[in-house]
Amino acid sequence: MWLTKERIRFFPITLFAVVMGLAGLAVAYEKAYHVLGLPHAPFLLLLGLSTLLFINNLIVYAVKFAHFPKEVQKEFFHPVRMNFFPAASIALLLLSIGYYSFLPFVAIPLWFIGAAVHLGFTLYIISYWIKNNFELTHSNPAWFIPIVGNVIVPIVGVDILGSEAMVFFLAVGLFFWLVLFTVMFYRIIFHHQLAQKFLPTLFILIAPPAVGFVAYLRITANYDLIALILLDIGLFFTLLLFFMGRSFTKLKFFISWWAFTFPLDAITIAATVAYQVTGYGFYRVTAYGLLAVTTAVIGIVAYQTFIHVQKREICIEE
Repeated sequence: MWLTKERIRFFPITLFAVVMGLAGLAVAYEKAYHVLGLPHAPFLLLLGLSTLLFINNLIVYAVKFAHFPKEVQKEFFHPVRMNFFPAASIALLLLSIGYYSFLPFVAIPLWFIGAAVHLGFTLYIISYWIKNNFELTHSNPAWFIPIVGNVIVPIVGVDILGSEAMVFFLAVGLFFWLVLFTVMFYRIIFHHQLAQKFLPTLFILIAPPAVGFVAYLRITANYDLIALILLDIGLFFTLLLFFMGRSFTKLKFFISWWAFTFPLDAITIAATVAYQVTGYGFYRVTAYGLLAVTTAVIGIVAYQTFIHVQKREICIEE
């Protein structure tokens, strides 16, 4: 068994990003099944795998908390890692989206837990930012993770609590996306470059507008100028990061490679939804292309993760 007590001690909260990537891909395949006519099996397989992985991570992290509370405390107050705790609540929200279409009695409790926990994380993290001093170099795109989750909440929540309550989450998410984007862009351009292990987190820039587009459509049911602006910003960042591809292809493997995954899931889902509401052939081609790229990227990242788990290079002290 590779998870010895010592390895549990260093089991990182960042591994919940793996669940985000796989669950997001499951949702992308579900949307492709309904809109593009793709087989249903990949969705069911990925949803089941994501569920099992979430349960595994939750149990292991609970064991870590029971035996090594100081290690959990260290992560919880770390200026970077603290932003990955909401990855667990985001994973719950993504699983609720996956189960909503065929097991709503499972999805709705998952949504309530995910939304409540994520709101708690958002309030805590933003208050922590306000009450403590940070160096500008502490900031990186992983800070968007608590914000992105708020934009995910309305996708299922609009059917549960109605549009007015869900505008709250959308407004909070979009507002702090703009605030943090300004900080991040300033930091990236005018200060030292991101460390190599944080370069994959640049892909997180895709997620807020892409998910915001889907959430906005769910709340308003209007494909209007605001929706189009959100979609196009997401597509622009996707093009920009593909254009910068050489910056990512030679990176040494870190668990932060999973930051490639959920944002690609998000823009794939957004393109598929855009085709669903407009019928434009451009979005159909884009959705197919992004789904293929996203599947390939997640396959590569998952394979590299498996290889490095076998080498015992994950869950070690940094």
